[in-house]
This record gives sequence, C-alpha cells and structure tokens, in this order.
Amino acid sequence: MKAVVFDVHGGPEVLHSADVEKPVLGFGEAVVQVKACALNRLDLWLRKGIPGVKIPMPHILGSDISGVVAETGLGVEGWSREDEVVVAPGFGDGTCEECLAGRENYCVNYQIIGYRTKGGYAEFVRVPAANLMRKPSKLSFVEAASIPLVFLTAWQMMVDKARIRMGETILVVGAGSGVGVAAIQIAKLFNCTVVTTVSSEEKAVKAKALGADFVINRGVEDVQEVVKRVTSGRGVDLVVEHAGAAIWDTAVRSLGRGGRLVTCGATTGPQVSVDLRFLFSKQQSIMGSYMGTKGDLVDVLRLVDRGALRPVVDSVFPLERAVDAHRRLEAGESFGKVVLTLD
Repeated sequence: MKAVVFDVHGGPEVLHSADVEKPVLGFGEAVVQVKACALNRLDLWLRKGIPGVKIPMPHILGSDISGVVAETGLGVEGWSREDEVVVAPGFGDGTCEECLAGRENYCVNYQIIGYRTKGGYAEFVRVPAANLMRKPSKLSFVEAASIPLVFLTAWQMMVDKARIRMGETILVVGAGSGVGVAAIQIAKLFNCTVVTTVSSEEKAVKAKALGADFVINRGVEDVQEVVKRVTSGRGVDLVVEHAGAAIWDTAVRSLGRGGRLVTCGATTGPQVSVDLRFLFSKQQSIMGSYMGTKGDLVDVLRLVDRGALRPVVDSVFPLERAVDAHRRLEAGESFGKVVLTLD
C-alpha cells in the first residue's frame, strides 16, 4: 500500500512516499481504508524527534482518521465492510483499573494512534475495533477527520477537568489552533463569554465568526490589559491554554479569584513558573489534561451530528503533498485543521 513515512528525524523534507506492507489483523482489530487524516502538532513533534521518546522506523504519522471499514478480525461484531467511520485516536491496555472504569486516557500504557503505532498517512491503518465510531452522515470525510483529537482534548479540558459553568468568562489561547476552534465552540454551548487571542486580523475575523466575543491580536494588543478591561478588572473564570512558556505568565495573571487554568500542551516551551502566593491567596487552580475518553468522543460526535459543534477545516492536501501540509501547520498560518486526503 502507499504511505508517507519518515526514516530519520528532521524538517518536513524527511517525509517521503513509500510502498509498505498492508496491516495484518489481530484479534479484536479492524483495518480502515483511510479517506482523510488531519494533522496535529503531535505529528510535527514526532517528525522532529521528542527527547527520550523512541518510535519505530520507518514511521507513519497520523492520529485523526476517517474512512471506511475494509476488514474486521476475530471477535469483532457490529461492523461491516464499507461502513463509514471516525477513529477514536487513543486506547489503553483494556485491563487496568483505569480502563475498566472508562478512563483509558489515565492508563499507564495509553497509546495514541500514529505515535508509537502506525498512523493514518497511509491507504490502510489497523486500529482496535473498539475505537471505531460511526461517521456523522452530514459530514464529509475531510470534516470528520478534523474532529477527534482536538475536540476530545478540548472537551476533557473544559467539561471533565475544569467543570465549565454556564455564563462564565473564558480566555481561549490561540483561536486558530485545533484545540482553540473546539474550545470556543464548547464555551458557547455553555453561553460563556469568550475572550481569545490571534496572530492576525484575518484570524480575528474568523474567530469572531466562530463565536468569540472579544478577540485580541497579540501582536498589537496587550492580552492582560484587554482581559482586565473586558472583565472590569475581575479577571476570567477559566483559561484554556496549550501554548506553554511564551504565554504562561499572561495566562496565569489573567485569572480572577477562584479561577482555573487548564493546559494540554507546551508548544512554545515546557518550563514555566508559578508564584504560589497568588495561587493560594486567590484560591486558583492549575490543571493538566491529556486527551479524553471514548465516551467523551461519543458526546462530541452526538453534538456534531446535531449541528451544535462543527469542524473547522483550514486547508486540504493530497497525501503525496504531506510535506506542504506540515509546512503550513508549522508556519502557524492555519486556522482550523490541515487535512490530508487519499483517493
């Protein structure tokens, strides 16, 4: 089968087309014929190389997958060839206490498809059959592939971890990111006031169209000053953050009394500091969040099917132009998801 792989870590140019063996089914598994696969920042990090993380080479990236069922293995029921599916991107070992409690993303052996397993930059991908979910019929394969990882991540951050409440004021860092476009929409489901940051006026227009109430162009405006103004000096109730070091101090200082900050990434660096005196005296909370459960994704897809949430697609590239897709995402030019398609 055709695939895009890399054999060494480096820039986008290390990605190249290759003929690789079609996946072989195991018990409880399915093979999906990939129709579309969306990019994530994880793809960029893995391609560059993450210190201390070894992945099998040659490696096939891709965690956000939509397609049709091609084959099912022993022990798989309820699925037929040509069923249109979205693939939940994460899975645990299925035997630990966390997995049995439905919290597979807390499993010590938790895996993300395309991380240490072969992913969706290929004609076919092998996945646990338990990760198959019906594709919302109203969505194209490109739109469907734009949902799983980022909406799952944002849902757990805001609903499961931060316990978002109706009518709160929320700062979403990076409106144009995958998590950003999902977080803005989830906040509006709860009738919240959304303050968000962008890097250009073009992105500001798109953020407002998505539902943001106040959009800060961080290149010309001071984030903390704008937050102070729009909240009458009180600060926000919740910060949804994934940028890391470059925005951390501003994000923390934007919190009001009793505010919560939830983070899922460190795009601009992992090392930050916290003044504990402000943290405890203002009774604030800082939380980390990683992915989400398949149950969370069921909730998300149900809301997508009803039109309450919608995928945001920035651009579409054929699989053989994966290098160009990586360059666009890495340059920070995108608003929403960059997606690869396969004939």
